[in-house]
Amino acid sequence: MQRRTFLQSAAAGPLAAASSAQLPKREYKGGVKLSIIGFGGIVVCGMDQSHANSTVAEAFDRGVNYYDVAPSYFDGEAETKLGPALEPYRKRSFLACKTTERDAAGARKELERSLVRLKTDHFDLYQFHAVGKMEDVEKILAPGGAAETFMKARKEGKARFLGASIHDAAAGIALMERFPLDSVLFPINFVLFQEGHFGPQILAKAKEKGIARMALKSMAHTAWPGADHKPWDKCWYKPIDHPELAEKAVRFTLSEEITAAIPPGEEKLFRMALDIGARFKPLDATERAELLAKAKGLTPIFRA
Repeated sequence: MQRRTFLQSAAAGPLAAASSAQLPKREYKGGVKLSIIGFGGIVVCGMDQSHANSTVAEAFDRGVNYYDVAPSYFDGEAETKLGPALEPYRKRSFLACKTTERDAAGARKELERSLVRLKTDHFDLYQFHAVGKMEDVEKILAPGGAAETFMKARKEGKARFLGASIHDAAAGIALMERFPLDSVLFPINFVLFQEGHFGPQILAKAKEKGIARMALKSMAHTAWPGADHKPWDKCWYKPIDHPELAEKAVRFTLSEEITAAIPPGEEKLFRMALDIGARFKPLDATERAELLAKAKGLTPIFRA
């Protein structure tokens, strides 16, 4: 699909009624279409179950059909809260999970526990989590490595698609070259593109290999200046919370040839991203240049 067609297929209408508008969807793989804004499981952490249930229900009603979670999020709370909340919508949703385990036995243990916690018999997408160095790749692919569990899980019907979340460009590219990934999840962000030189090379390799692209950190601004993260305790980086800049940042990410973006785990920021996604239109060349200029001098949270 050409870039212009790809982006136009996900562009929504005017700003009016964005808070109730349905999210556009884009192609993932095999005829699967996902909402351009996904739901990160961290959103439900810290909520009571009733609040988690209503938040997921509202997201689903807004058109969110892509949910991403990991057992490491808040010591499993994301899974235990998201499982019951998503259960009424499970058959109509795309559920992605991850593991940081690098050996087959550890990955199998986490896979089975995550299935139980999330009240499902399979994941639509199972991912190697936080591939951040070449050592991760070697361990994953070694005899007895996590890759063995992933391939078996697909044969068993416990994982339809296989992917990875990438925190290092070289390691991510190596994994794409050596393992049949269906998709990659990685930071696509204007500050990282401009100041960290991180993202374009992963995007290019994934496109070359026919691997679907999913985005993280669209609303990341820079590193926290100190230890106090308030008012955004769920973000290990300083997020963009100014509406105008957030709009441009999310549009920057969604203007790339990707399927979807996962916003921050803070409920307010997630809702902001939902509204931006509902009225999405690609950045034009002038807007893109102006946004990249605003990144100059900021400290990126990832570097190539």
